[in-house]
Amino acid sequence: MPKMTFIERDGTRREVDAPVGLSVLEIAHKHHVDIEGSCGGSLACATCHVIVDPAWYGRLPKASEDEEDMLDLAFGLERTSRLGCQLKMTEALDGLVVRLPPAAAKPPAKQG
Repeated sequence: MPKMTFIERDGTRREVDAPVGLSVLEIAHKHHVDIEGSCGGSLACATCHVIVDPAWYGRLPKASEDEEDMLDLAFGLERTSRLGCQLKMTEALDGLVVRLPPAAAKPPAKQG
């Protein structure tokens, strides 16, 4: 079975089993990696934003125009940013490395 590595926000590297056909978002949820995915993978948000290791970025299918539009809403966007819901695991991606972006700043708590 292919494997992939998530680099968590604190720098911890987690190598996990990555079943062929599942998205990076689904793989993250399967292994309790802290990626939200508010829209459930329907390409309607940017909460599954990941930063692909530059060594892997060129091996991925090109992002669709819809994915590019959603990425414009992502916090901490980088040149190799992608949406985890749009990256499907294949045998060719065995060893894929993605990093979680920094957490978005939380708004201040409402006062009484």
